[in-house]
Amino acid sequence: MDECLLKTHNICKEFSSVPVLTNINLEIIRGEILGIIGENGAGKSTLMKIFSGIYKPTSGEIHFEGKRVFIHDPLNAKNLGISILPQEFNLVNELSVYDNIFLGSEIRKKSGFLDKKKMMERTIEMLKELEVEIKPDEKIENLSTAQKQMVEICKAVAMDAKLLIMDEPTTVLTRFEIDILFRLMRRLKNQGTTIIYISHKLKEVKAICDRVMVLRDGELVCTEINQNFSVLEMAKSMVGRELSQVFPEKKKRKPEIVFEVKNLSVPMILDNVSFQLRKGEILGFAGLVDAGRTEMAETIMGIRKRSSGQIFRNGNEIEILKPQDAVDNGINYLSEDRQGAGILTSFTVTQNTTLVSLASYCASFIKYIMKKREEESTLKHKERFNIKTPGLDVKLEYLSGGNQQKVSLAKSIDPAPEVLIANEPTRGIDVSAKQEIYRFINSLSESGLSCIFISSEQEEIIGMCHRVIVMKDGRIMGIVEGKDINEEEIMYLATGVREGAT
Repeated sequence: MDECLLKTHNICKEFSSVPVLTNINLEIIRGEILGIIGENGAGKSTLMKIFSGIYKPTSGEIHFEGKRVFIHDPLNAKNLGISILPQEFNLVNELSVYDNIFLGSEIRKKSGFLDKKKMMERTIEMLKELEVEIKPDEKIENLSTAQKQMVEICKAVAMDAKLLIMDEPTTVLTRFEIDILFRLMRRLKNQGTTIIYISHKLKEVKAICDRVMVLRDGELVCTEINQNFSVLEMAKSMVGRELSQVFPEKKKRKPEIVFEVKNLSVPMILDNVSFQLRKGEILGFAGLVDAGRTEMAETIMGIRKRSSGQIFRNGNEIEILKPQDAVDNGINYLSEDRQGAGILTSFTVTQNTTLVSLASYCASFIKYIMKKREEESTLKHKERFNIKTPGLDVKLEYLSGGNQQKVSLAKSIDPAPEVLIANEPTRGIDVSAKQEIYRFINSLSESGLSCIFISSEQEEIIGMCHRVIVMKDGRIMGIVEGKDINEEEIMYLATGVREGAT
Protein backbone atom coordinates (compact mmCIF):
# COMPACT_ATOMS: atom_id res chain seq x y z
CA MET A 1 0.00 0.00 0.00
CA ASP A 2 1.28 3.49 -0.92
CA GLU A 3 2.50 5.61 1.95
CA CYS A 4 0.67 8.87 2.61
CA LEU A 5 3.02 11.85 2.91
CA LEU A 6 0.50 14.64 3.55
CA LYS A 7 -3.13 14.43 4.63
CA THR A 8 -5.66 17.16 5.38
CA HIS A 9 -8.89 17.05 7.37
CA ASN A 10 -11.59 19.68 6.73
CA ILE A 11 -9.21 22.50 5.85
CA CYS A 12 -11.10 25.82 5.62
CA LYS A 13 -9.86 29.32 4.87
CA GLU A 14 -11.70 32.64 5.02
CA PHE A 15 -10.68 36.20 4.15
CA SER A 16 -12.82 38.87 5.85
CA SER A 17 -15.52 36.24 6.49
CA VAL A 18 -15.54 35.28 2.79
CA PRO A 19 -14.89 31.51 2.38
CA VAL A 20 -12.07 30.66 -0.03
CA LEU A 21 -11.59 26.99 0.91
CA THR A 22 -14.27 24.73 2.38
CA ASN A 23 -13.62 21.35 4.04
CA ILE A 24 -10.67 20.21 1.90
CA ASN A 25 -9.86 16.55 2.54
CA LEU A 26 -7.01 15.11 0.50
CA GLU A 27 -4.21 12.57 0.67
CA ILE A 28 -0.90 13.00 -1.15
CA ILE A 29 1.06 9.81 -1.76
CA ARG A 30 4.83 9.76 -1.25
CA GLY A 31 6.70 9.83 -4.57
CA GLU A 32 3.79 10.88 -6.79
CA ILE A 33 3.19 13.91 -9.00
CA LEU A 34 -0.25 15.24 -8.08
CA GLY A 35 -1.83 17.73 -10.46
CA ILE A 36 -4.18 20.34 -9.03
CA ILE A 37 -6.44 22.18 -11.47
CA GLY A 38 -9.31 24.67 -11.23
CA GLU A 39 -10.53 28.01 -12.51
CA ASN A 40 -9.11 31.33 -11.32
CA GLY A 41 -10.19 31.88 -7.73
CA ALA A 42 -10.86 28.16 -7.14
CA GLY A 43 -8.47 28.20 -4.16
CA LYS A 44 -5.44 26.37 -5.60
CA SER A 45 -2.78 28.91 -4.64
CA THR A 46 -4.45 29.57 -1.28
CA LEU A 47 -4.22 25.87 -0.38
CA MET A 48 -0.56 25.76 -1.41
CA LYS A 49 0.18 28.85 0.68
CA ILE A 50 -1.31 27.04 3.67
CA PHE A 51 0.98 24.06 3.03
CA SER A 52 4.01 26.36 2.73
CA GLY A 53 3.23 28.43 5.85
CA ILE A 54 2.35 31.69 4.10
CA TYR A 55 -1.30 31.44 5.24
CA LYS A 56 -2.78 29.74 8.29
CA PRO A 57 -6.00 27.78 7.85
CA THR A 58 -9.11 29.17 9.53
CA SER A 59 -9.87 25.62 10.68
CA GLY A 60 -8.89 22.04 9.95
CA GLU A 61 -5.87 19.78 10.40
CA ILE A 62 -2.72 18.93 8.44
CA HIS A 63 -0.85 15.68 8.93
CA PHE A 64 2.67 15.29 7.51
CA GLU A 65 4.46 11.93 7.57
CA GLY A 66 1.79 10.56 9.90
CA LYS A 67 1.98 13.36 12.49
CA ARG A 68 -0.27 16.37 12.95
CA VAL A 69 1.69 19.54 12.20
CA PHE A 70 1.12 23.27 12.64
CA ILE A 71 2.80 25.17 9.80
CA HIS A 72 3.13 28.65 11.28
CA ASP A 73 5.46 30.22 8.70
CA PRO A 74 7.61 29.41 5.63
CA LEU A 75 10.63 28.55 7.80
CA ASN A 76 8.50 26.00 9.65
CA ALA A 77 7.46 24.48 6.30
CA LYS A 78 11.05 24.43 5.12
CA ASN A 79 12.18 22.58 8.24
CA LEU A 80 9.47 19.97 7.57
CA GLY A 81 10.81 19.52 4.05
CA ILE A 82 8.20 21.50 2.09
CA SER A 83 9.46 23.76 -0.70
CA ILE A 84 7.36 25.96 -2.99
CA LEU A 85 7.98 27.40 -6.44
CA PRO A 86 5.55 30.37 -6.26
CA GLN A 87 3.33 31.65 -9.06
CA GLU A 88 4.94 35.11 -8.79
CA PHE A 89 8.68 35.68 -8.54
CA ASN A 90 10.14 35.79 -5.06
CA LEU A 91 13.68 36.86 -5.93
CA VAL A 92 15.93 39.68 -4.70
CA ASN A 93 16.89 41.70 -7.77
CA GLU A 94 20.05 43.16 -6.25
CA LEU A 95 21.52 39.76 -5.37
CA SER A 96 23.23 37.25 -7.65
CA VAL A 97 21.70 34.06 -9.00
CA TYR A 98 23.51 31.80 -6.53
CA ASP A 99 22.75 34.15 -3.61
CA ASN A 100 19.03 33.85 -4.41
CA ILE A 101 19.11 30.09 -4.85
CA PHE A 102 20.72 29.51 -1.45
CA LEU A 103 19.14 32.45 0.40
CA GLY A 104 18.34 31.18 3.90
CA SER A 105 20.01 27.83 3.17
CA GLU A 106 23.58 29.00 2.60
CA ILE A 107 26.38 26.45 2.38
CA ARG A 108 29.05 27.23 4.97
CA LYS A 109 32.61 26.15 5.62
CA LYS A 110 33.64 24.56 8.92
CA SER A 111 34.82 28.00 9.99
CA GLY A 112 31.26 29.32 9.63
CA PHE A 113 32.03 31.54 6.64
CA LEU A 114 29.99 31.21 3.44
CA ASP A 115 31.32 28.67 0.98
CA LYS A 116 30.68 30.77 -2.15
CA LYS A 117 32.70 28.45 -4.36
CA LYS A 118 30.58 25.42 -3.49
CA MET A 119 27.32 27.38 -3.89
CA MET A 120 28.42 28.59 -7.32
CA GLU A 121 29.44 25.06 -8.35
CA ARG A 122 26.07 23.68 -7.23
CA THR A 123 24.29 26.50 -9.07
CA ILE A 124 26.18 25.71 -12.28
CA GLU A 125 25.17 22.04 -11.95
CA MET A 126 21.47 22.86 -11.56
CA LEU A 127 21.46 25.40 -14.39
CA LYS A 128 23.26 22.90 -16.62
CA GLU A 129 20.59 20.30 -15.90
CA LEU A 130 17.95 22.82 -16.97
CA GLU A 131 20.07 23.62 -20.05
CA VAL A 132 20.12 27.33 -19.23
CA GLU A 133 23.16 29.51 -19.88
CA ILE A 134 23.20 31.92 -16.94
CA LYS A 135 26.27 32.99 -15.00
CA PRO A 136 25.89 32.05 -11.31
CA ASP A 137 27.15 35.49 -10.22
CA GLU A 138 24.81 37.41 -12.58
CA LYS A 139 22.40 39.77 -10.81
CA ILE A 140 18.71 38.85 -11.00
CA GLU A 141 17.78 42.32 -12.29
CA ASN A 142 19.72 41.58 -15.50
CA LEU A 143 17.78 38.40 -16.32
CA SER A 144 14.78 37.89 -18.59
CA THR A 145 11.46 36.72 -17.15
CA ALA A 146 12.02 33.17 -18.41
CA GLN A 147 15.52 33.09 -16.89
CA LYS A 148 14.11 34.27 -13.56
CA GLN A 149 11.64 31.39 -13.69
CA MET A 150 14.51 28.94 -14.19
CA VAL A 151 16.27 30.44 -11.16
CA GLU A 152 13.06 30.00 -9.13
CA ILE A 153 13.02 26.33 -10.18
CA CYS A 154 16.64 25.90 -9.07
CA LYS A 155 15.85 27.65 -5.79
CA ALA A 156 12.98 25.26 -5.06
CA VAL A 157 14.95 22.15 -6.08
CA ALA A 158 18.09 23.13 -4.11
CA MET A 159 16.34 22.36 -0.82
CA ASP A 160 16.15 18.61 -1.53
CA ALA A 161 12.56 18.82 -0.27
CA LYS A 162 10.28 15.91 0.57
CA LEU A 163 7.33 17.84 -0.90
CA LEU A 164 7.93 20.21 -3.81
CA ILE A 165 5.03 22.52 -4.75
CA MET A 166 5.11 23.98 -8.28
CA ASP A 167 2.54 26.74 -8.81
CA GLU A 168 2.21 27.55 -12.55
CA PRO A 169 5.92 26.86 -13.29
CA THR A 170 5.64 26.91 -17.09
CA THR A 171 3.68 30.12 -17.78
CA VAL A 172 6.65 31.88 -19.41
CA LEU A 173 8.48 28.81 -20.71
CA THR A 174 8.38 27.44 -24.25
CA ARG A 175 7.81 23.81 -25.20
CA PHE A 176 11.57 23.23 -25.30
CA GLU A 177 12.11 24.44 -21.72
CA ILE A 178 8.98 22.63 -20.49
CA ASP A 179 10.35 19.31 -21.78
CA ILE A 180 13.56 19.95 -19.83
CA LEU A 181 11.57 20.75 -16.67
CA PHE A 182 9.53 17.57 -17.05
CA ARG A 183 12.69 15.48 -17.28
CA LEU A 184 13.87 17.06 -14.03
CA MET A 185 10.51 16.38 -12.37
CA ARG A 186 10.61 12.72 -13.37
CA ARG A 187 14.13 12.39 -11.99
CA LEU A 188 13.07 13.95 -8.68
CA LYS A 189 10.06 11.63 -8.54
CA ASN A 190 12.30 8.59 -9.07
CA GLN A 191 14.45 9.83 -6.18
CA GLY A 192 11.39 9.85 -3.89
CA THR A 193 10.40 13.54 -4.03
CA THR A 194 6.65 14.18 -3.99
CA ILE A 195 5.50 16.96 -6.31
CA ILE A 196 2.31 19.02 -6.41
CA TYR A 197 1.92 20.49 -9.89
CA ILE A 198 -0.55 23.36 -10.36
CA SER A 199 -1.26 24.44 -13.91
CA HIS A 200 -3.94 25.79 -16.22
CA LYS A 201 -2.27 23.95 -19.11
CA LEU A 202 -4.29 20.75 -19.04
CA LYS A 203 -2.22 18.97 -21.70
CA GLU A 204 0.84 19.41 -19.47
CA VAL A 205 -1.09 18.06 -16.47
CA LYS A 206 -2.08 15.06 -18.59
CA ALA A 207 1.54 14.54 -19.68
CA ILE A 208 3.29 14.68 -16.29
CA CYS A 209 0.90 13.85 -13.42
CA ASP A 210 -0.04 10.54 -11.78
CA ARG A 211 -3.30 11.79 -10.28
CA VAL A 212 -5.36 14.95 -10.83
CA MET A 213 -7.36 16.83 -8.18
CA VAL A 214 -10.01 19.35 -9.22
CA LEU A 215 -10.98 22.39 -7.14
CA ARG A 216 -14.05 24.51 -7.92
CA ASP A 217 -15.16 27.53 -5.88
CA GLY A 218 -13.00 26.46 -2.94
CA GLU A 219 -14.32 22.90 -2.78
CA LEU A 220 -12.75 19.58 -3.76
CA VAL A 221 -14.75 18.26 -6.73
CA CYS A 222 -12.88 15.02 -7.45
CA THR A 223 -9.52 13.26 -7.52
CA GLU A 224 -8.89 10.96 -10.48
CA ILE A 225 -6.11 8.71 -11.75
CA ASN A 226 -4.61 10.52 -14.74
CA GLN A 227 -4.96 7.55 -17.10
CA ASN A 228 -8.73 7.59 -16.59
CA PHE A 229 -9.12 11.38 -16.94
CA SER A 230 -9.10 12.99 -20.40
CA VAL A 231 -8.20 16.64 -21.01
CA LEU A 232 -11.81 17.31 -22.02
CA GLU A 233 -13.09 15.75 -18.78
CA MET A 234 -10.61 17.84 -16.79
CA ALA A 235 -11.87 21.05 -18.40
CA LYS A 236 -15.50 20.11 -17.85
CA SER A 237 -14.84 19.24 -14.18
CA MET A 238 -13.11 22.59 -13.64
CA VAL A 239 -15.89 24.79 -15.02
CA GLY A 240 -18.89 22.53 -14.43
CA ARG A 241 -20.05 22.80 -18.06
CA GLU A 242 -19.12 21.91 -21.62
CA LEU A 243 -16.56 24.16 -23.34
CA SER A 244 -17.07 25.36 -26.90
CA GLN A 245 -14.33 26.04 -29.45
CA VAL A 246 -11.28 27.55 -27.73
CA PHE A 247 -10.09 29.93 -30.47
CA PRO A 248 -12.37 32.34 -32.33
CA GLU A 249 -12.45 32.36 -36.12
CA LYS A 250 -9.70 34.45 -37.68
CA LYS A 251 -11.09 37.39 -39.65
CA LYS A 252 -9.26 38.91 -42.60
CA ARG A 253 -7.10 41.85 -41.64
CA LYS A 254 -6.95 45.01 -43.75
CA PRO A 255 -3.95 45.73 -46.02
CA GLU A 256 -3.34 49.15 -44.42
CA ILE A 257 -0.01 49.32 -42.54
CA VAL A 258 -0.51 51.16 -39.24
CA PHE A 259 2.77 50.39 -37.47
CA GLU A 260 6.29 49.67 -38.68
CA VAL A 261 9.67 48.99 -37.14
CA LYS A 262 12.87 49.35 -39.21
CA ASN A 263 16.28 48.01 -38.18
CA LEU A 264 15.66 48.15 -34.44
CA SER A 265 18.92 47.32 -32.64
CA VAL A 266 20.20 47.11 -29.08
CA PRO A 267 23.84 46.02 -28.61
CA MET A 268 24.11 42.31 -27.71
CA ILE A 269 20.29 42.03 -27.50
CA LEU A 270 18.51 42.98 -30.77
CA ASP A 271 19.95 42.81 -34.28
CA ASN A 272 18.17 44.85 -37.00
CA VAL A 273 14.60 43.82 -36.20
CA SER A 274 12.17 45.00 -38.90
CA PHE A 275 8.47 44.25 -39.39
CA GLN A 276 5.13 45.76 -40.39
CA LEU A 277 1.79 45.54 -38.61
CA ARG A 278 -1.48 45.88 -40.50
CA LYS A 279 -4.77 47.35 -39.31
CA GLY A 280 -6.77 44.78 -37.33
CA GLU A 281 -3.95 42.23 -37.51
CA ILE A 282 -2.90 39.91 -34.70
CA LEU A 283 0.81 39.47 -35.37
CA GLY A 284 2.39 36.66 -33.37
CA PHE A 285 5.95 36.57 -32.06
CA ALA A 286 7.33 33.11 -31.24
CA GLY A 287 10.71 31.84 -30.10
CA LEU A 288 12.58 30.09 -27.32
CA VAL A 289 13.91 31.64 -24.09
CA ASP A 290 16.18 34.64 -24.78
CA ALA A 291 14.91 34.91 -28.36
CA GLY A 292 14.55 38.66 -27.80
CA ARG A 293 10.76 39.02 -27.99
CA THR A 294 10.29 40.77 -24.65
CA GLU A 295 13.38 42.91 -25.23
CA MET A 296 11.95 43.99 -28.58
CA ALA A 297 8.64 44.99 -26.94
CA GLU A 298 10.44 46.91 -24.19
CA THR A 299 12.58 48.72 -26.77
CA ILE A 300 9.51 49.77 -28.75
CA MET A 301 7.91 51.07 -25.55
CA GLY A 302 11.00 53.10 -24.58
CA ILE A 303 11.78 50.93 -21.55
CA ARG A 304 15.08 49.98 -23.20
CA LYS A 305 17.25 52.41 -25.13
CA ARG A 306 17.86 51.47 -28.76
CA SER A 307 21.18 52.09 -30.50
CA SER A 308 19.56 52.45 -33.91
CA GLY A 309 16.29 51.94 -35.74
CA GLN A 310 13.09 53.77 -36.59
CA ILE A 311 9.46 53.41 -35.49
CA PHE A 312 6.54 54.55 -37.66
CA ARG A 313 2.83 55.08 -36.95
CA ASN A 314 0.56 55.48 -39.98
CA GLY A 315 3.60 56.24 -42.14
CA ASN A 316 5.01 58.95 -39.87
CA GLU A 317 8.18 58.41 -37.85
CA ILE A 318 7.66 58.80 -34.10
CA GLU A 319 10.19 59.28 -31.31
CA ILE A 320 9.75 57.08 -28.25
CA LEU A 321 12.18 57.78 -25.43
CA LYS A 322 9.96 56.65 -22.53
CA PRO A 323 6.75 54.61 -22.08
CA GLN A 324 4.55 57.70 -21.90
CA ASP A 325 5.71 58.65 -25.42
CA ALA A 326 4.42 55.30 -26.66
CA VAL A 327 1.07 55.73 -24.88
CA ASP A 328 0.73 59.25 -26.33
CA ASN A 329 1.22 57.73 -29.80
CA GLY A 330 -1.52 55.13 -29.31
CA ILE A 331 0.72 52.21 -28.30
CA ASN A 332 0.31 50.32 -25.02
CA TYR A 333 1.93 47.29 -23.42
CA LEU A 334 0.77 44.32 -21.38
CA SER A 335 3.85 43.11 -19.49
CA GLU A 336 4.62 39.40 -19.05
CA ASP A 337 5.88 40.11 -15.51
CA ARG A 338 2.51 40.77 -13.90
CA GLN A 339 3.53 41.74 -10.38
CA GLY A 340 6.92 43.09 -11.38
CA ALA A 341 5.77 45.56 -14.03
CA GLY A 342 2.06 45.06 -14.77
CA ILE A 343 0.19 45.89 -11.58
CA LEU A 344 0.57 47.31 -8.08
CA THR A 345 -0.79 44.76 -5.63
CA SER A 346 -1.19 47.35 -2.84
CA PHE A 347 -3.48 49.43 -5.12
CA THR A 348 -7.19 48.79 -5.64
CA VAL A 349 -8.83 47.40 -8.77
CA THR A 350 -9.86 50.92 -9.82
CA GLN A 351 -6.46 52.47 -9.11
CA ASN A 352 -4.72 49.79 -11.20
CA THR A 353 -7.17 49.93 -14.10
CA THR A 354 -6.82 53.69 -14.58
CA LEU A 355 -3.13 53.94 -13.69
CA VAL A 356 -1.83 54.59 -17.23
CA SER A 357 -4.73 56.79 -18.32
CA LEU A 358 -5.24 58.68 -15.04
CA ALA A 359 -4.82 62.09 -16.70
CA SER A 360 -8.00 61.51 -18.72
CA TYR A 361 -9.98 61.21 -15.48
CA CYS A 362 -8.77 64.57 -14.16
CA ALA A 363 -10.53 67.89 -14.51
CA SER A 364 -7.82 69.80 -16.37
CA PHE A 365 -8.35 73.11 -14.66
CA ILE A 366 -7.82 71.79 -11.10
CA LYS A 367 -6.19 68.33 -11.70
CA TYR A 368 -8.86 66.71 -9.55
CA ILE A 369 -9.60 63.01 -10.15
CA MET A 370 -13.24 62.46 -11.11
CA LYS A 371 -13.80 59.37 -8.97
CA LYS A 372 -17.29 58.58 -10.25
CA ARG A 373 -16.16 58.54 -13.88
CA GLU A 374 -13.11 56.49 -12.93
CA GLU A 375 -15.27 53.89 -11.15
CA GLU A 376 -17.81 53.74 -13.99
CA SER A 377 -15.04 52.97 -16.47
CA THR A 378 -13.53 50.32 -14.17
CA LEU A 379 -16.94 48.70 -13.69
CA LYS A 380 -17.28 48.33 -17.48
CA HIS A 381 -13.89 46.60 -17.62
CA LYS A 382 -14.87 44.37 -14.68
CA GLU A 383 -17.98 43.19 -16.51
CA ARG A 384 -16.18 42.97 -19.86
CA PHE A 385 -13.39 40.76 -18.48
CA ASN A 386 -15.53 38.97 -15.88
CA ILE A 387 -13.13 40.01 -13.10
CA LYS A 388 -14.05 38.22 -9.88
CA THR A 389 -13.67 40.71 -7.02
CA PRO A 390 -15.82 41.59 -3.98
CA GLY A 391 -15.57 45.27 -4.98
CA LEU A 392 -13.65 47.83 -7.02
CA ASP A 393 -11.96 49.14 -3.87
CA VAL A 394 -10.37 45.75 -3.08
CA LYS A 395 -6.56 45.64 -3.26
CA LEU A 396 -5.15 43.33 -5.92
CA GLU A 397 -3.14 41.33 -3.40
CA TYR A 398 -6.44 39.70 -2.39
CA LEU A 399 -7.35 38.58 -5.93
CA SER A 400 -6.26 35.36 -7.62
CA GLY A 401 -3.42 35.47 -10.15
CA GLY A 402 -5.83 35.06 -13.04
CA ASN A 403 -8.00 37.97 -11.92
CA GLN A 404 -4.88 40.08 -11.41
CA GLN A 405 -3.98 39.31 -15.03
CA LYS A 406 -7.42 40.46 -16.19
CA VAL A 407 -6.97 43.76 -14.32
CA SER A 408 -3.57 44.18 -15.95
CA LEU A 409 -5.15 43.68 -19.37
CA ALA A 410 -7.93 46.15 -18.52
CA LYS A 411 -5.23 48.68 -17.60
CA SER A 412 -3.59 48.18 -20.99
CA ILE A 413 -6.87 48.71 -22.82
CA ASP A 414 -8.16 51.67 -20.79
CA PRO A 415 -6.19 54.35 -22.73
CA ALA A 416 -7.88 53.03 -25.93
CA PRO A 417 -4.65 52.25 -27.83
CA GLU A 418 -4.56 51.59 -31.57
CA VAL A 419 -1.63 49.19 -31.16
CA LEU A 420 -1.49 46.75 -28.23
CA ILE A 421 1.64 44.75 -27.44
CA ALA A 422 0.32 41.78 -25.46
CA ASN A 423 3.18 39.84 -23.85
CA GLU A 424 1.98 36.44 -22.53
CA PRO A 425 -1.63 37.72 -22.24
CA THR A 426 -3.02 34.46 -20.85
CA ARG A 427 -0.31 33.85 -18.26
CA GLY A 428 -1.78 32.16 -15.19
CA ILE A 429 -5.32 32.12 -16.60
CA ASP A 430 -7.60 29.07 -16.63
CA VAL A 431 -9.05 27.48 -19.76
CA SER A 432 -12.40 29.24 -19.46
CA ALA A 433 -10.83 32.67 -18.89
CA LYS A 434 -8.45 32.07 -21.80
CA GLN A 435 -11.44 31.74 -24.10
CA GLU A 436 -12.71 35.10 -22.83
CA ILE A 437 -9.33 36.76 -23.45
CA TYR A 438 -9.01 35.22 -26.93
CA ARG A 439 -12.47 36.41 -27.92
CA PHE A 440 -11.82 39.85 -26.46
CA ILE A 441 -8.54 40.32 -28.35
CA ASN A 442 -10.23 39.01 -31.49
CA SER A 443 -13.10 41.49 -31.07
CA LEU A 444 -10.59 44.33 -30.64
CA SER A 445 -8.92 43.17 -33.85
CA GLU A 446 -12.25 43.20 -35.68
CA SER A 447 -12.87 46.76 -34.45
CA GLY A 448 -9.54 47.88 -35.97
CA LEU A 449 -7.03 47.54 -33.12
CA SER A 450 -3.72 45.97 -34.17
CA CYS A 451 -2.06 43.53 -31.77
CA ILE A 452 1.50 42.28 -31.38
CA PHE A 453 0.85 38.93 -29.67
CA ILE A 454 3.87 37.47 -27.83
CA SER A 455 3.40 33.99 -26.39
CA SER A 456 5.39 30.93 -25.35
CA GLU A 457 2.34 28.72 -25.99
CA GLN A 458 2.53 27.37 -29.53
CA GLU A 459 -1.13 26.42 -29.48
CA GLU A 460 -2.39 29.97 -28.96
CA ILE A 461 0.14 31.45 -31.39
CA ILE A 462 -1.19 29.08 -34.05
CA GLY A 463 -4.84 29.54 -33.05
CA MET A 464 -4.86 33.34 -32.74
CA CYS A 465 -2.42 34.92 -35.19
CA HIS A 466 -2.72 36.00 -38.83
CA ARG A 467 1.06 35.90 -39.26
CA VAL A 468 3.86 34.70 -36.98
CA ILE A 469 7.36 36.17 -36.72
CA VAL A 470 9.88 33.74 -35.23
CA MET A 471 12.91 35.12 -33.38
CA LYS A 472 16.18 33.63 -32.20
CA ASP A 473 19.07 35.38 -30.43
CA GLY A 474 17.61 38.84 -30.99
CA ARG A 475 16.99 38.55 -34.71
CA ILE A 476 14.11 37.56 -36.94
CA MET A 477 14.58 34.06 -38.40
CA GLY A 478 11.48 34.07 -40.57
CA ILE A 479 7.79 34.88 -40.98
CA VAL A 480 5.08 32.24 -41.46
CA GLU A 481 1.46 32.70 -42.43
CA GLY A 482 -1.54 30.74 -43.67
CA LYS A 483 -1.05 26.97 -43.71
CA ASP A 484 2.60 27.40 -42.71
CA ILE A 485 1.56 28.51 -39.20
CA ASN A 486 2.18 25.17 -37.52
CA GLU A 487 4.36 23.87 -34.71
CA GLU A 488 6.88 22.18 -36.99
CA GLU A 489 7.61 25.28 -39.09
CA ILE A 490 7.82 27.52 -36.01
CA MET A 491 10.23 25.18 -34.22
CA TYR A 492 12.48 24.82 -37.29
CA LEU A 493 12.93 28.59 -37.26
CA ALA A 494 13.08 29.00 -33.46
CA THR A 495 15.88 26.44 -33.12
CA GLY A 496 17.83 27.78 -36.11
CA VAL A 497 17.48 24.59 -38.15
CA ARG A 498 16.61 26.86 -41.04
CA GLU A 499 15.79 30.46 -41.83
CA GLY A 500 12.61 31.45 -43.62
CA ALA A 501 11.46 34.40 -45.66
CA THR A 502 11.62 37.70 -43.85
